[in-house]
Amino acid sequence: MWRIKNWAYGALALSVVLAILGVTTSQFIFKSGTAGMGILIGLGFLYRKKGNKDLWMLVGAFVCSIIGDWFLSRMNGDVSLFVKGIALFFLAHVGYLVYALLNGKMDWKATAIVLIGFLAFFFLVLYPKITDTALMAASLIYLLISCFSLGASMGMTVGPTEKWSYVIGIGLILFSDTIIAFKEFVGYHTFDFLITPTYYLAHICITYSVIKRFETAAIHTPNVTQ
Repeated sequence: MWRIKNWAYGALALSVVLAILGVTTSQFIFKSGTAGMGILIGLGFLYRKKGNKDLWMLVGAFVCSIIGDWFLSRMNGDVSLFVKGIALFFLAHVGYLVYALLNGKMDWKATAIVLIGFLAFFFLVLYPKITDTALMAASLIYLLISCFSLGASMGMTVGPTEKWSYVIGIGLILFSDTIIAFKEFVGYHTFDFLITPTYYLAHICITYSVIKRFETAAIHTPNVTQ
């Protein structure tokens, strides 16, 4: 188990440093740092622990997040790039959703509550502000997959620390996206400063959840080489 703590937590600490640099600089390599470290940690566990193919879902999700960030960082008012970014983040949420379902089941009650709240937000707040049909459709579809992703995380049947780290991570992504929606569609900028910190923290929480998963497995199988 100590080897897991040695390399995985060291990588997670580096992820925190990259998050700070991502917030304080404009360098894309830092802005993609938390997702990039999530990929490396995920690949590390895939290499060390065979038979955990569900981790490919998270690796793919982080890859899509980086590409989506790249599109959004270059849009400068270009709606087509914004839609492409949303499409990549949609695929990222598919990865988060499938990973959660492979480790549990959908919590339909929680999903319904989240859906009602966010659909009300969409139709009452965002819908009157969006004039581009493609953008409206992309935003609605993305909102739906985000809610289902959170609902699936709530239904994970894993250890409490692993589960709630994951739930918080997905919840922080929704929180960050909500602030982006206020910024881009409503023109409300009061909480813009929270967008990137919460987004990076989401990646860190999800990655921490993965580390706890294998740390717990190592505790219960102490004779297995780490």
